[in-house]
Amino acid sequence: MSMKRGIALLTGGALLLAGCADDKPAAEQANTPTASPTTTTPAPKPPPRTLKAGAKGADVERLQKRLKDLGYDPGKADGRYGISSQMAVWAFKKVNGLKVNSTVGAKTWAALDAPRPPRPMAKRREADRVDVDLRRQYLVVYRDGRPRLISHISSGSGEYYCAKDRGATVARCRYATTGTGDFLTGRRASGWEVSPLGRLYNPIYFNGGIAFHGALDVPRYPASHGCVRLPMHIAEYFPDLVKTGAPVHVRRPK
Repeated sequence: MSMKRGIALLTGGALLLAGCADDKPAAEQANTPTASPTTTTPAPKPPPRTLKAGAKGADVERLQKRLKDLGYDPGKADGRYGISSQMAVWAFKKVNGLKVNSTVGAKTWAALDAPRPPRPMAKRREADRVDVDLRRQYLVVYRDGRPRLISHISSGSGEYYCAKDRGATVARCRYATTGTGDFLTGRRASGWEVSPLGRLYNPIYFNGGIAFHGALDVPRYPASHGCVRLPMHIAEYFPDLVKTGAPVHVRRPK
């Protein structure tokens, strides 16, 4: 074998050895999948269930806490959909233009996520005042310019009735209406006050014999002789929110 031929064979072997340095061909390496970190996507939360009066559970407690945060008062957040929660739902639906009933379905849950503010009743918007919407049957107590309480109410039924006024000997007949206008809160009483037309709890008068007061029956429709009935759990602290001489704007908006 000549020296040149031996060198050529050695060189080819070196090239062959260099080409086998990798375990796999380049084309095969390019197609080999690489390990990637695994990620776990949390399962989406199921939508809240439809609630009706009498329901119990975590969804009811969630509803109660949300209403409370927005200025409504459903009573204690105990996960029980009772009458106090029901009246708070009524008030919320009235403000948000929803069909007024006790069912909390998809539309109500959506509105709770993006609620409307209550509509002011008068051009004068005192920082501390009470706005009463007779058409939709709710009131708003403002403190420092912000809604502090939004409550369901029941005002004058519009029915014709006859009754003796306090100290009168002859009955007077009239319609059970709650007059519109601008007033100031005046006389008040603590506890139950007996009137010729029934009992009023913690009444605050703002237009003659017309008062805000707690009542055992506050239906979804106007039912009083002219006063503005409040749920009992709200009437407990209403006098602390509304001071004497506070402006009251009563309207029946379109």
